[in-house]
Amino acid sequence: MSVSRSQIQKAATRFPWTKNFRHLLPVPKHWLDRQSFYDPGLKVVPVKDRIKYWNVVPGDQIRIRGEGSKLHEVMSINRFSNRVYLKGKIKEGSSTKMAVNRSVHYSRCQLFMGTHTVTTPLGGIKEISLFARRVGIRDPHWQPKVRRFDWKRIAIATTPAYFKKINRAPLIIPWPKHEFPERPAANQFYDTTEDAVLKITYQPPDLHKAVPADENAYINALFNPQPKTFDESKPMEFHLAKELSNPHGRAKKQARWQAAESRKAEVLKKFVERELMNLKGRSAKAARAEGVFKFRQKMEEERKMEKKRRWFTAERVAKIERKVKRKQRKADKQREKLTRLVLKEAANQVIPAAESPKRKRVQV
Repeated sequence: MSVSRSQIQKAATRFPWTKNFRHLLPVPKHWLDRQSFYDPGLKVVPVKDRIKYWNVVPGDQIRIRGEGSKLHEVMSINRFSNRVYLKGKIKEGSSTKMAVNRSVHYSRCQLFMGTHTVTTPLGGIKEISLFARRVGIRDPHWQPKVRRFDWKRIAIATTPAYFKKINRAPLIIPWPKHEFPERPAANQFYDTTEDAVLKITYQPPDLHKAVPADENAYINALFNPQPKTFDESKPMEFHLAKELSNPHGRAKKQARWQAAESRKAEVLKKFVERELMNLKGRSAKAARAEGVFKFRQKMEEERKMEKKRRWFTAERVAKIERKVKRKQRKADKQREKLTRLVLKEAANQVIPAAESPKRKRVQV
């Protein structure tokens, strides 16, 4: 189990359930650096300060500690930064039409448990708004049907203090119901009708009358369309399956990997058999070990050659060719400039005389 940078960027979620505990994994510090002005600023708290079981989830009604009993609705949460995002409201008389949302720390949230009717000491009845001051968990387990973790939220302490009279059992806080977006009803203007979906529009060619064209000739014509060695009037629909199929599918990757492994096994077998045929005074064990060593050297050479081949992409080859042409053009211009160079006659100019072959120059 690992975490990626994209998961940290999209850590704020509106789903109330917990599907994994990836938010407890460490995050590299360089992921938090902004590469450009458009990158979002990422904030992640240390691992020891992160919360494993979140009891404040989207859809809950909460109040903020120190700000009275005003209720707020949780819009989303961020498990990496321990922030709770509250749904804003448009102020009356405001010129703006956008709701201003705010975020608070998880520790400042108190869950609203509804309004309860209690009996006063004088015998009267009073309604109180109950908030959970401390919340605990009971029976955490994995739900295989819905593939997520589930547990019960228990109000260990409330504000004001209130418990059930029967066995003084703590109150169970129900989970909020997640409201999925409503889908509009199908209509003839925006959705495709069922008759149009089930209608068969593809008419395959009659291969009994027309002979299919050569597949290799068709593929070669894609790269070199000038000479056409096949008849264009013949059907070509079935030959496009190889060109349009995804080469990065799991089945094709597995087939390529199996072919590479079988080839390696055959090459290893040939190297070992070659050494065992010519022992040259060695034992069979030593010859087999030398064959394995040569096989590994061969694989390393092929790996380096493949790495070099992949490095020389079409863009890099074109760039290298441009550099070579530019250097050659620069050298030609410099040579031509030196060839056309003519010195003007001026004072203190001496044409050196030809050196005699018999005279030796003495270096001082």
